[in-house]
Amino acid sequence: MNGVLIVDKPTGPTSHDVVARVRKTVGLRRIGHTGTLDPLATGVLPLVLGRATRLAQFLSADEKEYVAQVRLGSSSDTYDATGRLSDHRVHGIPPASAESVEAVLPEFRGTYWQTPPPFSAKKIAGTPAYQFARRDQAVELKAVSVTVSTLNLLSYANGVARLCVVSSAGFYVRTLAHELGLRLGCGGYLEELRRTRVGAFNIADAVPLSTLERAGTDALRYLLPMNRLLEEYPAVVVNPRGLKRATHGNALGPEDLTGPPPFDLLGTAISGVEGPPAPSVPKTRVVDEDGSLLAIAEPVSGGLLHPVVVLV
Repeated sequence: MNGVLIVDKPTGPTSHDVVARVRKTVGLRRIGHTGTLDPLATGVLPLVLGRATRLAQFLSADEKEYVAQVRLGSSSDTYDATGRLSDHRVHGIPPASAESVEAVLPEFRGTYWQTPPPFSAKKIAGTPAYQFARRDQAVELKAVSVTVSTLNLLSYANGVARLCVVSSAGFYVRTLAHELGLRLGCGGYLEELRRTRVGAFNIADAVPLSTLERAGTDALRYLLPMNRLLEEYPAVVVNPRGLKRATHGNALGPEDLTGPPPFDLLGTAISGVEGPPAPSVPKTRVVDEDGSLLAIAEPVSGGLLHPVVVLV
């Protein structure tokens, strides 16, 4: 029961609701998610089960891909269709053409500072921001650095813009909808949102929540095993000595591996130069000779790999 279930979340439940329902379905307590989806949103919600919960910190940092439907000509206090909508008469008229919408999209691409919406789970002195918003108490939310690598207009008609968005973790599509409406001078809010990808997890591989619940404990047949996770990380294979050291969280050297480590992973040690590895060196999967994932490690000085998460 260690791995990832890729759930196709329906509209309505929170991400925590989905976790609770899957816990009940498969009879396992140790389940978490790798990043929330609002109740309005649907789509890819990866759940980590068993020892895979230790990998959530790495999976939650993956980029996300969405298809968003933005309604222009009105606004919402939650920045989406679940909130109190403003009278459309207080806003300007939505753009008449797709070209007018496309003209401002470059302003929302790239890396910039984004302020989370008032109705969000961001903590202020330990209290979620939405609790203050529900009491109409104004609070100051800190802007965070986000990156939008893709923002394309898929279609536009009758004041509704459908967008494809690929963003870094921590990006709020609701804020994008709100700020797009402000920039166009007509107001805007998020009407629908579907997450189609989280890192390597695609909507094509997602299983509807209803299907999992009908399957009961057989839902575990959809589990993606741990040796299929974080495959974008380079891997080293340990020998019996390295296996023992890795499972105890001890640093690994070339003598603990079945073959020479990749140069770009332990370059400073291989070249005979002492000192820390290059900062661009990524984290590394540590696997045994059968391919089972044992740990996630990172380079340290002296050309060693130090396990930061041990999975056995």
